[in-house]
Amino acid sequence: MEKKDLEEQIIKNFQQDEQMMILVFAQWCVNHDLDPKELYFRAYPNQQDNPSLQQGIDLTVSKQEAEHIPDQTLLGVLSLYGNDDLAFAVTEEIHERDKKE
Repeated sequence: MEKKDLEEQIIKNFQQDEQMMILVFAQWCVNHDLDPKELYFRAYPNQQDNPSLQQGIDLTVSKQEAEHIPDQTLLGVLSLYGNDDLAFAVTEEIHERDKKE
């Protein structure tokens, strides 16, 4: 594989993995009765129109159909992609949820 082809493949894989991260985030929100857009925009107020986020939301299923996503799994995935602001917003939601329980 040529260097340019390899670079293109790496970028493509990263973008696919990033989309999976967005889907995991959106599904976690659905599973916890949270609005993914509201939580995302709280972390990134300058990204009001994010097509990748909308695509992830469109792929979610109802919480009755979904598998459980552990909090630490989501936080790990967000950390892996450098979404520290979003991880912080998610952590705040986890703390609020835990207070109520």
